[in-house]
Amino acid sequence: MNSTPPSMAFEPRQTSLGGRAASFVSRSFAAIEAWLELEREQLALWVPVGLATGIAAWFLLPDAAQWLAFCCGALATACLGAMLPLGGRLRRLLVAGGLLAAMGCLLVWGKATLVGEAPLSRATFTQVTAEVVSVRPVPAQAMVRAMLRPIDAPNLPSVVRVNIASPDVPEGLGKGAVVRFRTRLMPPAPPAMPGGYDFAASAYFQGIGATGKALRPIEVLRASTQAPPLRARLFAHILHHVDGPAEGIAAALATGDQGAIAEEDAEAMRRSGLAHLLAISGLHVTALIGAVIFLLMRVMALSRRAALDWPLMLIAATGGALIGIGYTWLTGAQVPTVRSCIAALLVLGGLAMGRDAITLRLVASGALLVLCLWPETLVGPSFQMSFAAVTAIVALAEHRRFRAFAASRDEGRMRKIARGLAVTLATGVVVELVLMPIALFHFHKAGMLGAFANLLAIPLTTFVVMPLEAMALLLDTVGLGAPLWWLTEQALNLLLAIAHGVAASPMATLLAPTMSHALFAMVVIGLLWCLLWRSRLRWLGLISVVSGVVSVLLAAPPDILVTGDGRHVAVRMEQGMAILRDRAGDYVRDTFSESAGYEGVMPAIATLPTARCSTDLCALRLTDRGGRAWRLLFTRSDVLIGRQAFARDCAAADIIISDRGLPRWCHPRWLKVDRRLLARTGGLSITLINGEVHTVHRPGDAHPWIFRPQRRTQRTTSPQSAP
Repeated sequence: MNSTPPSMAFEPRQTSLGGRAASFVSRSFAAIEAWLELEREQLALWVPVGLATGIAAWFLLPDAAQWLAFCCGALATACLGAMLPLGGRLRRLLVAGGLLAAMGCLLVWGKATLVGEAPLSRATFTQVTAEVVSVRPVPAQAMVRAMLRPIDAPNLPSVVRVNIASPDVPEGLGKGAVVRFRTRLMPPAPPAMPGGYDFAASAYFQGIGATGKALRPIEVLRASTQAPPLRARLFAHILHHVDGPAEGIAAALATGDQGAIAEEDAEAMRRSGLAHLLAISGLHVTALIGAVIFLLMRVMALSRRAALDWPLMLIAATGGALIGIGYTWLTGAQVPTVRSCIAALLVLGGLAMGRDAITLRLVASGALLVLCLWPETLVGPSFQMSFAAVTAIVALAEHRRFRAFAASRDEGRMRKIARGLAVTLATGVVVELVLMPIALFHFHKAGMLGAFANLLAIPLTTFVVMPLEAMALLLDTVGLGAPLWWLTEQALNLLLAIAHGVAASPMATLLAPTMSHALFAMVVIGLLWCLLWRSRLRWLGLISVVSGVVSVLLAAPPDILVTGDGRHVAVRMEQGMAILRDRAGDYVRDTFSESAGYEGVMPAIATLPTARCSTDLCALRLTDRGGRAWRLLFTRSDVLIGRQAFARDCAAADIIISDRGLPRWCHPRWLKVDRRLLARTGGLSITLINGEVHTVHRPGDAHPWIFRPQRRTQRTTSPQSAP
């Protein structure tokens, strides 16, 4: 029998709901602190991530009010962290993270304000008198690219870039020359499509305010008296000694200039996952410095006194550092090369002190230094892919199981070779998996066979091509380099054969439509979570990575793509993609292909059975993935069309797209895309099933490289109102 009095069942509980919540918060805080204590050695790796968060926010947010709001939010996070108990790691993490995020936003904002060239306000046809700043030959495109500083032209930017066709290049063109010519200057081009490459932003930080093509005749008012720089002379020297497609690869490996590589070879290198070999990066700098250290150690070891009394490693590391700095200067001191040189110098410093320098802390130090000096590189594929690849390699090497598998041991030669190949292949696969979402975001395609191609290409480049080329250049000083140049050419032809063979496979690349910034951020956060932590909780990041990549692969590709000038339109049909103007060039077709995640032939819209086209107009009946029929109307000429017929066609169309300004009495059922609208939005991508319209330009974007004329807003109806 229960002896508890009935009245006690209605008495208040000893622990209130507020007490339980406080207890839960306390236990959660203790668990987080215990986990952070376990990961204490990894916390410093998140310092560049905090700085990068603020830099990325400045690029993503449109105007100064939101930049300031982000800084205030970051500082508020730091203040919130300061209210936590003293001595806790979570407290320090929040304070440092908030301060770093605010510093990153202010850093890139300040650099954009103090450094950079505002774009030309509008296209201008003019005669230019300018001083030549630099000249770069681009043999693959039969032209020369010149950077110029206009003289007595207050209406022009301080630096412009023009292309000069090779037959039109005058004598005496070089640094310091003064030239005069006619040209049509344009503002640096924004992305042709949403998610495309933003040359305007890159040009702003490079100091380029306008681009154009010089027209004949080109007068040289003052010839250059300066000798071509060493890099240009080395570039020309290599092209003279190597023939065929290999010449461009040879020149790129030595100078970092890819201007002599044919487009089909460059595309094959990209599709096969070997494009990283063309850019002077960690592989090249490491190979050169390693070779120098190896030679110096061997030469000094020949002396008994040096071997016993001298600090050989310190001397060899110093020699390698000097050679690395010289190589970086020779190849133009581009940001990727400088970044690789900094990392190499940090490694050499660690080796000289007898420490294990190849760690994730080294990678974080290099990233932090680059972000402080060049914060704008964060949003480019070069920074993201190079640091992601190096981080993946080092994180894999630090994993205890992989390290145990890769460690040297007493075993037969065949087993040792097999183990080395397995380690190389595993490293390549991990790098490919890490780089896949970054490649999908920037290029809308990712290599699938790059790990296998690199298994052959990296040893070939590192141990055959680069030593042969270095020895050929050395022997050229006494006129004996010809045989080695021939061997270099054959080795490079083999490299190109590997690239073309892998690129020809239908499984070489994975295509996907444009990835949103939110999905990309989710994937990057997941990758960093997996790579920078060491405990088992690191694998929670795979949820974010897999979810983001699957969302991209399953995303509905756009149904209609429109370039920023309105001249070119592509639509998605059941049979594939079709294009409005069948004379569109390869650049336009490649842009549509990448943005839509489609690789195939694009016929003209006029050839489709559901299209009715004349010289001036083209009407198309399109069915979206939900089974709804849409009526599209395109203009194809500048001929004035009768109002009565055109008004009837406009009223019958759901969407009308034109490269000219349409009259105000033209009222389609949903959307009117003409020159006035495109001047504000740039290129468009339209998904019909959900009525999404993505634009290149965002409303109110105040970044300094953006210029758009202000026009009255065009009213559009909801897609649901169109029948």
